[in-house]
Amino acid sequence: MRRSRFSAGQIILVLKEHEAGMKTADVCRKHGISDATLYKWKARYGGMTASETARLRALEEENRRLKKLLAEQMLDNAVLKDLLGKN
Repeated sequence: MRRSRFSAGQIILVLKEHEAGMKTADVCRKHGISDATLYKWKARYGGMTASETARLRALEEENRRLKKLLAEQMLDNAVLKDLLGKN
């Protein structure tokens, strides 16, 4: 997955500029982003603070790690069932 040029804190600052009354086109031109990117950020980070975004990132990382562990466990179970079925 491609990393963003903007950190979560920077994204929040851009959204606050937009919420303060700056026009969408002006915000996008100033920061070099598209309208779609601004609205995507607004859907994801709208109303969040910097600490909440850090917590969100930590939870997403934990979720990714747990999904990986679950997939490995399911693979181990499938291998054991296959071995027991052959006997």
